[in-house]
Amino acid sequence: MRLTKHIKIFSLLLLIIEATTLCAQEKLRAPAYPLITHNPNFSIWSKDSELNGSATQHWTNQDHSLLGILKVDDSYYRFLGAETKIYESVLAASDEINYEADYSESKPKSGWEKADYDSSSWKKGGAPFSDNPRDAKTVWKSNDLWYRRSFDLNNTNLKNLYLKLRHDDNVVVYLNGDKIYETEGWQHSYKYIPIDKKYIKSLKSKNNVLAIHIKNTAGGQCLDAGLVTEAPSMQNLTIKKAKQTDVVINANQTIYTFDCDNMVLTATFTSPLLLDDLNLMSRPISYLSVNVKSKDNRKHQAKLYIGASSNIAVYSPQQEVVVSKYTQNNLNILKAGTVEQPVLQKKSDDMRVDWGYFYLSAHSGKTQHYISEINTSLLPFVSNEKINTKTEVTGKNLVLNTISDLGTIGSEEVSSLFMFGYDEIYSINYFDTKLKPWFKKDGSSMDNALATASNEYNDVIERVKAFDEKLYNDCLNAGGKKYADLCLLTYRQAIAAHSLVESPEGEILFLSKENNSGGFINTVDVTYPSAPLFLIYNPDLLKGMLNGIFYYSEKSGKWSKPYPTHDLGVYPVATGHIYGEDMPVEEAGNMIILTAAIAQREGHANYAEKHWETLTTWADYLVDNGFDPGNQLCTDDFAGHLARNANLSVKAIMGIASYGKLAGMLGKKDVEKKYIRVAKKLAKDWEKIDNDGDHYSLAFEAKNTWSQKYNLVWDEILDLNIFSKSIPRKEIKYYLTKQNKYGLPLDSRRTYTKSDWIMWTATLAENKSDFDALINPVWTYANETPSREPISDFHETTNAKRINFKARSVVGGYFIKLLKVLEK
Repeated sequence: MRLTKHIKIFSLLLLIIEATTLCAQEKLRAPAYPLITHNPNFSIWSKDSELNGSATQHWTNQDHSLLGILKVDDSYYRFLGAETKIYESVLAASDEINYEADYSESKPKSGWEKADYDSSSWKKGGAPFSDNPRDAKTVWKSNDLWYRRSFDLNNTNLKNLYLKLRHDDNVVVYLNGDKIYETEGWQHSYKYIPIDKKYIKSLKSKNNVLAIHIKNTAGGQCLDAGLVTEAPSMQNLTIKKAKQTDVVINANQTIYTFDCDNMVLTATFTSPLLLDDLNLMSRPISYLSVNVKSKDNRKHQAKLYIGASSNIAVYSPQQEVVVSKYTQNNLNILKAGTVEQPVLQKKSDDMRVDWGYFYLSAHSGKTQHYISEINTSLLPFVSNEKINTKTEVTGKNLVLNTISDLGTIGSEEVSSLFMFGYDEIYSINYFDTKLKPWFKKDGSSMDNALATASNEYNDVIERVKAFDEKLYNDCLNAGGKKYADLCLLTYRQAIAAHSLVESPEGEILFLSKENNSGGFINTVDVTYPSAPLFLIYNPDLLKGMLNGIFYYSEKSGKWSKPYPTHDLGVYPVATGHIYGEDMPVEEAGNMIILTAAIAQREGHANYAEKHWETLTTWADYLVDNGFDPGNQLCTDDFAGHLARNANLSVKAIMGIASYGKLAGMLGKKDVEKKYIRVAKKLAKDWEKIDNDGDHYSLAFEAKNTWSQKYNLVWDEILDLNIFSKSIPRKEIKYYLTKQNKYGLPLDSRRTYTKSDWIMWTATLAENKSDFDALINPVWTYANETPSREPISDFHETTNAKRINFKARSVVGGYFIKLLKVLEK
């Protein structure tokens, strides 16, 4: 009895020590903090360590400004966002006017950038210049372009001036012969670069010249430029910046705490993306709950202001919007949308939605709502200015404003609830059929959705808290604190890179947008790394990621190749393959493996049976072509073509074995034996051919090279047992000698990496210490990267900078360790 008691006490002490250690560990500083996350169009982030450090933004870096201010007695505290800069054009870019510039694709004589240079012999072309005929006024496909644009000014007394620039790739910019800007890389949305005052002084009333040399280095190319000045700010008013004391990221919530001198304020953003409840998950409404209480044992008068920019509903700030206000279902509602409403008329990567309507709503009994221009938005809150009573206003850069009177605040907490929503009207063009958002498929309206969201708030929050706690504990037990941190960080991002709709055939379609890497819709090799999250929490959603690809091969009449397509188009238009070339082995392996993973999670192969003929065609393609792949792309297409790719060969073998597993689950025992036998033989051949002593090569017989063999992870998860257990054991040991500060490089060719693949590779580890050794640098990357974006899955392991990609769904792959634990 005494020994048992001592054991219990010792165990309790260990738990206390472990809990204390977890609390003492460093908190993850997110690259960006999710605030409102529903789909690629409705996606608002704080890209600062402090919620009030900068304006909130869409994932494409355009301001989608939310502003929050607390009034305590006679003092004002800004806790959300920052004042958005409004620019007035001095020299308009092509998003405002049609203009021409002189240009040359041959290197001109020296002095070409000066104001007095004669460029009359150059060509003349409309902007923008681009290699994409859909976007270009002047098609440009050469490596270099020299650009000159002359202009006059009515006013040269400018207090500030910004270069407004969109470019791909490297640029050098001159103003009247002076170099004002130079950078390498690309920026597909306009950026505003301050111009030094000494260059502003060189401006004249006549014959100024903006001159640019742009050099294309790879991929797409474009150029457009103008000059803007900063519009005067709103009224002179002292608004203190509230002191942020804490921020917590949970799976479905981001919670901020602030010190406002005599008050404590907590702001909680909730996007309830509970994957087992499609009606709730698909409802495009996020909550902001603001809780306030006194901390000095005195009572104070308090009011809250929440403002939202109408630019949340535009592609470009130059578009006119209509903002209306009304009261319905005991809610004060503000609604904003563009005048033109070009439904599903745009498709691109760097895109903001400019159709449908953005909503800001709060309980009518506690709030006042009004519409304003940006430079007058705070006047009714900070002065005796009367509230604008207009029920509809048309203009640009308008603000949706709500004031909540909290009354007298003491030590008991007082809360106010705000809801942000977006009704796209139609979300997807699916083979020329416009599909409504899932929440509207049965006839629901946005007003009804807002009312339901309001009525269900308390229940939703309780469900969210329970889910988030369980997810965290499951991830903690599966991989430790740093692993759990990364899963919490990426949960909403992975989901919000999709749109949920119902197909004309009544099937789920959960269609990804390949954010910041082409904008493709329903890309198979984006679905593949994203899949673990959805396999865990709702395999039906993974089916929704595969259904469109099966339809394209089986029913569309547009695809007859013996392997799957790469994509279905460019988001939000899913009308057929548009990527430059196929990835035959990659996509065939992906589709078969994921179909088998669905069967494993569900305990039956009914979904596979529905598509058996197609799966058979793809499996036979892999048998004939997958083991020793030709010179082709894989999902890591940024690395270029590679023949005899050893990791791609693993995928093919896993695909063949997965087909065999499915056959067995369907009672096709002879078929199962045949394909499993083929897979095992190929695995033995692979081990011999790719063996490079203490590791396995990047490509067959490419000695002294290496790569992450992340595709091996399915051998254990799907209980296939095709490859020798010694292979991942040897690979992990080798990988641990190749790490840099911010992670394991993808392969021996470069020092960059894909963090999702590191997670898969780490899951091959047989012990926690090796797993931690591979995961911890990814946590450090997320914590220290200077690239303040929704986390990129593609970064440099030497300096933690984003190489490319952001806000992508592939971070759902971080959950693969949890998937493996759950499958054991």
